[in-house]
Amino acid sequence: MSGKYQNILETIGNTPVVRINKLAPDHVNLFAKIEAFNPLGSVKDRLALGVIEAAEQSGELKPGQTVVEATSGNTGIGLAMVCAQKGYPLVITMADSFSVERRKLMRFLGAKVVLTPAAEKGTGMVRKALELAEKHGWFLTRQFENEANPDIHARTTAQEILRDFDGEKLDYWVTGFGTGGTLNGVGRVLAEHRPETKIVVCEPEGAAMLSSGAAQDRNPDGSAASSHPAFTPHPVQGWTPDFIPKITEDAVNRNQIHEILKIAGPRAMECSRNLARKEGIFVGVSGGATLAGALDVCGRAPVGSTVLCMLPDTAERYLSTPLFGDIEAEMNDEEMEVSLSTPGYHRPNPA
Repeated sequence: MSGKYQNILETIGNTPVVRINKLAPDHVNLFAKIEAFNPLGSVKDRLALGVIEAAEQSGELKPGQTVVEATSGNTGIGLAMVCAQKGYPLVITMADSFSVERRKLMRFLGAKVVLTPAAEKGTGMVRKALELAEKHGWFLTRQFENEANPDIHARTTAQEILRDFDGEKLDYWVTGFGTGGTLNGVGRVLAEHRPETKIVVCEPEGAAMLSSGAAQDRNPDGSAASSHPAFTPHPVQGWTPDFIPKITEDAVNRNQIHEILKIAGPRAMECSRNLARKEGIFVGVSGGATLAGALDVCGRAPVGSTVLCMLPDTAERYLSTPLFGDIEAEMNDEEMEVSLSTPGYHRPNPA
C-alpha cells in the first residue's frame, strides 16, 4: 500500500493476497489474505471502522459519547485506533484469560480495559459491557449482532477478493470465525458472485459448536443467553467465544457453508510457526488454525485447484502465550556455540 492519506483510518483494508509456496502441496495453488497489513494488525480494524461509522451515520453515537465493547482483544485494539482518531472515549471489557499484550496495546491507544473473571468466559465480558452501557448511557457496539460488522466485509474484504481473482479460478475459500463478520459478509458476496467457490469454515476442536448441531440459546435481541453446551476453553484466541454469535448463525442459516473443519490447538500453533519459519509470514494462532484447515482442503482438492485462506492477525500480540512458549530470551546451546566459535565479544548467559 502506498500513497498519501488524510488519516490512519483510510489505510484500513486492501490487504495483500500472498501465495503459500513451501507449505502447500504441489498440485494446488494456495493463497493467503494477510489481514495483519491493516494498520493495527488485524481483520478487526475493518469491523471497528464499520460499526463506528454506521453508528455515526444513524445518530446512535453522539459526538464525545463513550464507546464500550466486549472483546478478546483484536476488536478492542481496532476500536481503540478508530476511537482515538475520531475522539471517542473507549471502555473495553475483556476476560482476564487473554494475552496481556492486548490489554497494554488498548491502554497505550487510550482505552480503559475492565477485566472480567476467566471463569465467566466470553458471556461474562459481554454482560459486563451491557451493564456498563446501561448504567452510564454509553454506546455499545454489539459486535456479535451488529449488521454493520458483516456489511463492511461485504463492501471491502469481499470486493478485494473478487478483484484479486477476477478472471481466475477460486475453488475454495477457507476462514475461521470470531464474531462471524468475515464469514457472513464475504460468504454472501461469494455465494452471489462466485457460486462455484466452496466456503469452508474452521472452528476449534475443543469448541466445535457449529459441528455439534446444538442450538444456541438467545435473548430477544439476538445476543447469546448462555454458554453453548459444546464449548470448552481453547487456545485459539479470537476464535469462537463460548457462544455462537448471531452473525455466525445467520451465515449458517443461509446454507452457504459447504464444510466445517475442526482444528486442534497444537496443530494451529505448529502451522503458525511453520508459516513464520518457512514462508516468513508472521501470524497468530488463528492464522495458523485457518492455514491448517486450508492444508486439509488442499490435500484432497482436485489437481489445479485454487484455495484462498484468511490470516486474521499478527503473532506479535501472542508473545506471552504458549505460541511463544519455547522461544527463550537468552542464547540457547547452539547460539552459545556460534558465539564461542570466534575469540571475542563473549556475553555469557545470566546465571
